[in-house]
Parts: sequence; structure tokens; C-alpha cells
Amino acid sequence: MMLSPDLPHATQAPRAEHHPLGTLRRGFSGHVHSIIPADHSAALPAAEMERRLIELGFVEGARVTILHEGLFGRDPIAVRINGTTVALRRREAMAILVA
Repeated sequence: MMLSPDLPHATQAPRAEHHPLGTLRRGFSGHVHSIIPADHSAALPAAEMERRLIELGFVEGARVTILHEGLFGRDPIAVRINGTTVALRRREAMAILVA
């Protein structure tokens, strides 16, 4: 019997989908996968944005939950990251990939 290359095999683990934190809604809970800032998405250079997010605790594997969203445009958002509550602009949250 031939296995199709498009179908997952029994030995392969299913891949988790990664989404930008800024696209998700209140109540989402997951783990940080990576930080991928874009130079054009914020007022700060990409390296500075990444450094600041890491200092706030957005490191690989950290548990993150979206607690609240702003009234206008759902901005800013309040998230809990490993027990600490942090407010972020959606454009900053777009640099954080979560699963």
C-alpha cells in the first residue's frame, strides 16, 4: 500500500499553527513560538522591538493569554504572560507568533 506524500503519516506529529498574537481575540490562550518584528509595522526598528518584547517576557514557550481588548479598534490589548499583565498595541502584538 502506498502512502500519499500529502497525508500525514502515523509517525508524524501534527503541526501546530502559528498566528500573530495581534490577530487573536479575547480569551485566547497559548504559548509564544517566536518573535518576528517587521521594520515597517512599528515606530521602532525591528531589533529594538524584539529586544523590548523579550524584556517583557515574550520568550519562546511562555504562556500567554489575552485578557482584555480596547473599546475602539480593539486596541490596545492586555495580555498575561507567565503571570504578569502587560498592555500592548496590536501592531506590536503582530510581531509575536503564538500556537
